[in-house]
Amino acid sequence: MEANIKAAVEAGVLNYGKVDGISTAPEFLEKLIQVFNTDATYLEKLELLDQSFDDYPLFDELREVYVDLLLMNFFSSDVLKLEDDYLDSEEWEAIEDETIDRGTELLNIFLYLGECKDDEIEPELDDFLKEFLLVDEDEFQDEHEIYEDIIANQILVDSPYAEIAKVAKGINPRSEVYELFYPVMSFFGELKPDDKQFEEYTAASSNKAFDLALYKVLSTYYSK
Repeated sequence: MEANIKAAVEAGVLNYGKVDGISTAPEFLEKLIQVFNTDATYLEKLELLDQSFDDYPLFDELREVYVDLLLMNFFSSDVLKLEDDYLDSEEWEAIEDETIDRGTELLNIFLYLGECKDDEIEPELDDFLKEFLLVDEDEFQDEHEIYEDIIANQILVDSPYAEIAKVAKGINPRSEVYELFYPVMSFFGELKPDDKQFEEYTAASSNKAFDLALYKVLSTYYSK
């Protein structure tokens, strides 16, 4: 595992457990680390990941976020052990088709942050939407529809956490970014929050454990 992925995995579980008072967080984290580090295929690791969440159901809310992190771990570490053109193979295409419904839209943000690191630029919401997702291009209107609530509320990126949280409550629950809206907008507003800012953010949240875990995952993934 790369350092930033390992740190993000740890930050999400431990902060979620801390807020909800879950004493099994350290042992669940140890199990997840074993899954990420095991020598197995992606689908085998995904099955092990699901089994881990099944064994520790108090963390189930984080399951699909950790599917994103598992895939990022595959891209950064596991794929290096495979043939150079593996991601263009029929085998990988079949895996993508089989797992199309897994994960969240955070995967795009993780990929974007990787590009920012490679290009040595600071992540910005407008850049993510227009230059990475290309939401203004006619052929990428699926992405525009998915991120419509974020696009429409870009101005909030400079607002206090409480204001972002207030708008987040009005997002359509069926939106694919409904649960991600508050942590994603907050992250792009402050990439590396300090402890006081995390406290303010958590205080304004209506789903404190989940929201803090996601913000911690994003900021830790970016900063490590």
